[in-house]
Amino acid sequence: MFESAELGHKIDEDDYKKEVPALREALLEAQFELQQQKRFPVIILINGIEGAGKGETVKLLNEWMDPRLIQVSTFDVQTDEELARPPAWRFWRQLPPKGRIGIFFGNWYSQMIQGRVHGHFKDAVLDQAIDGALALEQMLCDEGALIFKFWFHLSKKQMKKRLEELHGDPQRAWQISPLDWQQSKTYDKFVRHGERVLRRSSRDFAPWYVVEGGDEHYRNLTVGRILLDGLQSALKNEVRVVSHPHLAPMVANLDHRGLLDSLDLSQQLDKNAYKEMLEAEQARLAVLMRDKRMRRHALVAVFEGNDAAGKGGAIRRVAAALDPRQYRIVPIAAPTEEERAQPYLWRFWRHIPARGKFTVFDRSWYGRVLVERVEGFCGPADWLRAYGEINDFEEQLTNAGVVLVKFWLAIDEEEQFRRFKEREQIAFKRFKITDEDWRNREKWGEYRDAVGDMVDRTSTSIAPWTLVEANDKRFARVKVLRTINDALERAFARE
Repeated sequence: MFESAELGHKIDEDDYKKEVPALREALLEAQFELQQQKRFPVIILINGIEGAGKGETVKLLNEWMDPRLIQVSTFDVQTDEELARPPAWRFWRQLPPKGRIGIFFGNWYSQMIQGRVHGHFKDAVLDQAIDGALALEQMLCDEGALIFKFWFHLSKKQMKKRLEELHGDPQRAWQISPLDWQQSKTYDKFVRHGERVLRRSSRDFAPWYVVEGGDEHYRNLTVGRILLDGLQSALKNEVRVVSHPHLAPMVANLDHRGLLDSLDLSQQLDKNAYKEMLEAEQARLAVLMRDKRMRRHALVAVFEGNDAAGKGGAIRRVAAALDPRQYRIVPIAAPTEEERAQPYLWRFWRHIPARGKFTVFDRSWYGRVLVERVEGFCGPADWLRAYGEINDFEEQLTNAGVVLVKFWLAIDEEEQFRRFKEREQIAFKRFKITDEDWRNREKWGEYRDAVGDMVDRTSTSIAPWTLVEANDKRFARVKVLRTINDALERAFARE
């Protein structure tokens, strides 16, 4: 894959100077249009051979374009904050918003190639990492991102010559890093495993561009023109390309029996039993959260349910068991302008807790397949795609040691009506009821079907749904606490 990047491409200085002004002007115009439209972000991944001009090229791009609209991030060394969370968290935090450009050094490809070169894992694990990278890039592109993946290349002979030149120049010797010397010794391995990564991860939605780095004039013009062509094409294309969903995507319940219909909503606890069981489960949770094994885990609890199903009350009983420094409650409402400028899952990734901590999501990423689906806030292509994206997201969390529990609090229509009326009549509860709540009742059947599809498609062995019979609030609160405790104990037992 690298033969064309070892031919010794060159552009003389006179031709280079003639080309640069027009290219620079066009890049600035495209960048300005990108910022004005704010339709999509641009993500540039920088990879390749050390000494092939990666840093120099990015520095030049910042000179040619407006650096205020370019965010350069490097991921070479993980911080303690990053080590305490799933690997992808560090990349999600740095994603550029729509209208801006993000340049990533030491990105997901750098990590996997270095790991394979140094024998930390075999090809099977490398291939899994490649598949994960492709899933991330597919999701980003489906959300509108424009991705450029650059591999800056040098032949083994060119690399050796460059290192010798830098080493012999006192004014430039500082440019040689320990990684340069290291890679000079592992060049063959690096190129072999790099070729495997490029071969398996170059796709139509995010292809690789291999650039020979020996001649700076050729390298700079090549990268600049690729960026310009890609930007101009994307800016002209005003229609977002989306995948086409299957014509019959969901299984219809011909007998009109749904998953929620199977729940026994008559289950209840009397006041004395509730008090005893609640205190026992709260004490159990307090002990588990202080267990030394919790240092290797984080806890995430997702609360979804019918309006007025008692999510807030259940969350308060969970929180009452803990030191407020141990947990964080994240209420999810309509996305802000900042959140709308990012991929859908960004607003949730940013709140993933560190090991030893607990985050409660009061509504969650499942809004896309529930309210957004039913109310038409997104199209079928988006919410159908979301099931797979959510499963991938949750697998990344659990693989990193996150204990994930997901609750759907279910009540029937009659109980919801009674609670709505109660809220209207009691002054300190009146703020909880809105016109939107009454409107949602008119779509009870549509929400019931959406919940059934959600559970069918996202209740997995690694992240199962717990359906909570919530007509009786006492029963629901105890079941929620017991489920969290059981999940923590299972996670500890697997160690």
